[in-house]
Amino acid sequence: MSYWLGLDCGGTLIKAGIYDADGREYAIAREPLTVESPRPGWQERDMERLWQAAVRVIRSALAASRLPASSIAGVGISAQGKGLYLLDRQGQPLGRGILSSDQRALDQVRAWQQAGLPERVYPATLQTLWTGHPVSLLAWIKANDAERYAAIGSVLMAHDFLRFRLCGELACEISNISESNLFDMHESRYDPALAECFGIADIVERLPPVVGSAEVAGAITAEAAATTGLLASTPVVGGLFDVVATALCSGVVDDTRLNAVMGTWSVTSGVSSFIRRHPTANFVHGRHAQAGEYIIHEASPTSAINLEWVLRTAGGGAAVDYDAMNHAIAQLPPASSSLLFLPFLYGSNAGLGMHGCLFDMQAAHGRAHVLQAVYEGVVFSHLTHLRRMQQCFDRVEALRVTGGPSHSDVWMQMLADASGLPVEVPEVEETGCLGAALAAAVGGGVFSCFTEAVAALRMPLRVLVPQARDQCAYERKYQRYQHLIDCLRHFHDTEPLALSSGVPHDQTSASTRPRPT
Repeated sequence: MSYWLGLDCGGTLIKAGIYDADGREYAIAREPLTVESPRPGWQERDMERLWQAAVRVIRSALAASRLPASSIAGVGISAQGKGLYLLDRQGQPLGRGILSSDQRALDQVRAWQQAGLPERVYPATLQTLWTGHPVSLLAWIKANDAERYAAIGSVLMAHDFLRFRLCGELACEISNISESNLFDMHESRYDPALAECFGIADIVERLPPVVGSAEVAGAITAEAAATTGLLASTPVVGGLFDVVATALCSGVVDDTRLNAVMGTWSVTSGVSSFIRRHPTANFVHGRHAQAGEYIIHEASPTSAINLEWVLRTAGGGAAVDYDAMNHAIAQLPPASSSLLFLPFLYGSNAGLGMHGCLFDMQAAHGRAHVLQAVYEGVVFSHLTHLRRMQQCFDRVEALRVTGGPSHSDVWMQMLADASGLPVEVPEVEETGCLGAALAAAVGGGVFSCFTEAVAALRMPLRVLVPQARDQCAYERKYQRYQHLIDCLRHFHDTEPLALSSGVPHDQTSASTRPRPT
């Protein structure tokens, strides 16, 4: 019997999972990843340490499965999108990898926005601009570290780097590189004219060839086999942008469902067989793993990672009892506290340079009120993305949710009540690992396509239905949340993001939006 290994590299964890063709899990291994912030706004990762962490979780998953390495028929990789992982001309890491949540290029992106560059490139790229996009980071490096820029041999993203270390072949996977702003979405290729627009025309020659998600990109080398325990010559496929992997494993195959990912990033995504135009908004499109389809999504680094920061900072290193925390929040009336939390500790979806805050704290508030406000703030950030996406997907009947918070019925009920949509939670432990394993199975010919692979999965769903009595309370508090953002724009000296500029914002203007009560 054959099995497939999926490696998933996220913002805080790296995981390896082993599955059979029906998606049954045989082993999972996880390890925390370190994010280094040498300066405010910088988010980096040591590339060699990342590879060693990947080696350890692969070895641990193999050991836990008790399967012989010869039974692993293929390997796939899912990873956080965007960011930048550079190699020199000898194939060695060129400094640290840079994560998609990095904000060092903030001034560069602001200058591009003021010059109208996002609107000029969107017709070709179907992308918006963000500080963590490869083009933003490359332009920053060229302007601020010319020596490093001149030494670039290959431009990669996280799963491209890990694939290179496994099989020794350089390639950029299509579902991820298609969202780099270097890729013409219609022609499905790199466009040198785009690189020239961003002032980095000389980078095109350093872009590796594009590989499909299920296309075999290489095979496990003898060196990688010796360290990981995998068998040399095992096929390695292109892999997946983790947003695509999660949508696949959530069973999102038509426009009646959207997928919300709650982790480091708030992501809302949908699948479409055509480019979706809107008269006032430019929606981000990426190439889906399934040929002929697009993944359309909204995203910002404003999700559950904010809770982890609060618990780590306020908890003094004590172990977190999540059950007790959820119970304490459940005892409070929904949306009744005056406390508001803006989950912008790592970036925002309300304007470049907007930061997080906990507002309207009083002596009567206790720990449970603060935690409830954090839960609500994360939900409201997701709601901002969801409402914008509903302009593009107007037939949505339910929201499929994955990520750490999906294990909390309290948090999921809050999201259902605030959104007015049933929340459907797929009972899949690690969607990134499973999605990557599915890519390997498709590449190995077990399935003819990803649609067939997803249809073979039998995923039970946990469903939480919105409560009408609480929806109004959450809507009132959401309007207060948006009003606070409007007030803080003056303090942060930031403008609301235009609908065509990228990371979304609530679309009701301050003058017409209902005032808080």
